[in-house]
This record gives sequence, C-alpha cells and structure tokens, in this order.
Amino acid sequence: MGYLKGKSTLMIYDRHPELQSKWNKAFWARGYYVETICNITEEAVKKYIKEQAEESQKEDTRGTAF
Repeated sequence: MGYLKGKSTLMIYDRHPELQSKWNKAFWARGYYVETICNITEEAVKKYIKEQAEESQKEDTRGTAF
C-alpha cells in the first residue's frame, strides 16, 4: 500500500506542482481501508472517512505543538 501511495503522490505532484507546498508532512493518511465488496455499506465508508479525518486532525495538532 505504501508503494501505491508514494507513486500516486509523485504523479499528483507532477501534474499539480502547486500542491507540493500545501502539505508539509504527508499527502496521504498513514492508514488504509480494505473490505470485501459484499460486506461493505455506504454508512461504513462514511464512518471510516469521518474517523480518518478526525485522526488526521489530531496528528496535525500533535505535530505542531511545541
């Protein structure tokens, strides 16, 4: 998964160089979500995205505290 995230980040920055200065740490969140198609619901995806956004905000807050 790390390889895909790394390569896709490079491709995005190649096409949109203005985005490089927008994030000073990482383009993607550290985690990833895997589920089989028969067990997933729209609500589960929305919940995961919300939780990841909250976790990312917590990490950003911890990273900037001195």
